[in-house]
Amino acid sequence: GLGKTLQVMTLIEDGIGENHVSLVVAPATLIYNWQDEIKKFSKKLKTVCITGNIAQRKKLIESIPEYDVVITSYDYIRRDYELYKDYQFYYFILDEAQYIKNQSTKNAQTVKLINGKYRFALTGTPIENSLAELWSIFDFLMPQYLFNYHYFQKQYENDIVKNNDEEKTKQLKKLVTPFILRRNKKEVLTELPDKIEQNIILPFNDEEEKLYVANLAEANKELQELYDLEGSDKMQILKLLTRLRQLCLEPRLVYDNIDQPSSKLKACMELIKTMQENKQKVLLFSSFTSVLDLIAEECQKAGITYYMLTGSTNKEDRRELVSRFQKDDTTVFLISLKAGGTGLNLTSAEAVIHFDPWWNVSAQNQATDRAYRIGQKNNVQVFNLVMKDSVEEKIIELQKRKKE
Repeated sequence: GLGKTLQVMTLIEDGIGENHVSLVVAPATLIYNWQDEIKKFSKKLKTVCITGNIAQRKKLIESIPEYDVVITSYDYIRRDYELYKDYQFYYFILDEAQYIKNQSTKNAQTVKLINGKYRFALTGTPIENSLAELWSIFDFLMPQYLFNYHYFQKQYENDIVKNNDEEKTKQLKKLVTPFILRRNKKEVLTELPDKIEQNIILPFNDEEEKLYVANLAEANKELQELYDLEGSDKMQILKLLTRLRQLCLEPRLVYDNIDQPSSKLKACMELIKTMQENKQKVLLFSSFTSVLDLIAEECQKAGITYYMLTGSTNKEDRRELVSRFQKDDTTVFLISLKAGGTGLNLTSAEAVIHFDPWWNVSAQNQATDRAYRIGQKNNVQVFNLVMKDSVEEKIIELQKRKKE
């Protein structure tokens, strides 16, 4: 929400000239978002979105020289990169550049094959989990500048991550800082109101606690057996953790014979009702779409108006929902963290609820920034709902460590 898109549009407009076609690659859900923003802020730039079936995309790609800005998605570029090989783009921009954080994926490999005179990577989260992600983004911007990955890992990553080597950290910072334009809310948005964040710690009721403790004991037993047999199986561990997370949110996700909403869902609905009474709009994020369905049911019962956005919402509907929420008096926007954590402008909301903590605080912050961004006139309240004495408290601890 600090104007990265706007900065880039200004740059592209300033560079308009013969054969100065710029390419923007964005997540699929943001293609039309880019086109809308350009139309809103620029009278000069002619845009085309490369979408549709292969025949339609082929035809659009052939018309590239007629435009100033070409917009497509990581998904399409993965399939179409051969069709772009004859083009030399003036500015080549990756939006949400963390999409190429894993160097071995097709996303990362294919964008590195496209010709771009000046390359830019836009991201609010250049490092989500490891320094290898920063290396992969720099490998797109300036191949070999941070050496090959094997050398980078040996020379920097291992020492910085494992040994907290301050000297190596300084060296790496010195290498990358000149190429990072970092916009920081404190520095550039003096007019932005406050963001008030709080963790709401909720206790289980007796029944929920029994279920949770029984599942925890079962998980520990399974893990012990797994470990005795074959060492750690990451997918199995993740499966067990996910089950525990689901029990924190809503036991009905795991058991069929429960007919009451969970303690967390009841507390959440109380919070939403308070917001509704104060005529405040709410963004609610969860990483489980099945939870959003249950919250939607409760909203219907309580007569609370809502919209819902998940990975299955198509691009046109997504655009329409965002536009309506910004203008009308719908109280809640239910959004899946993965589908709506980036690229949306929802400044009409004054409250953000994170129904479940995610392993990565940066992904959560990006979601919060759908409301807390340029254009926000009111203070934004952020509520993280956390079950006491559960895996969720451990996730909050993990977030703190990752933040460091």
